[in-house]
Amino acid sequence: MSHVEAAVLVFDCAEPEELCEFYRVLLDGEVQPPDGGNRIELVGANGTRLAFRRDLNAAPASWPRPDDSQQAHLDLLVAAEHLDDVERQIVGLGARPLETRGDGGGRTASRLYADPAGHPFSLRSARQPAKPKAS
Repeated sequence: MSHVEAAVLVFDCAEPEELCEFYRVLLDGEVQPPDGGNRIELVGANGTRLAFRRDLNAAPASWPRPDDSQQAHLDLLVAAEHLDDVERQIVGLGARPLETRGDGGGRTASRLYADPAGHPFSLRSARQPAKPKAS
């Protein structure tokens, strides 16, 4: 029996406040009260937990190039009919599309991007339609 209650993906980055704001808007999240130090935690509207730790020497991953290994990868699940809308939103927030082999120009059910600090992530078509948000 595991006593682990949750998992938090932690991004090392030079500007944790800026990166946290990017994901806060994208995930309709709430920033948790800081615990001191150089770490900010975010809980998304659907329970996704992310944290951002200040590392002044952080360098973006070079993925998919073999120079460095992928440091982290986040899949964001989106209803297929909303992929284009979410793509416009994330690019407007500062993400940039990543060119990869076999990427059909970003129109596929899986689209790759880098967040403002250079971490790779993907939008993937959710297997089931997104549930309406409770009011």
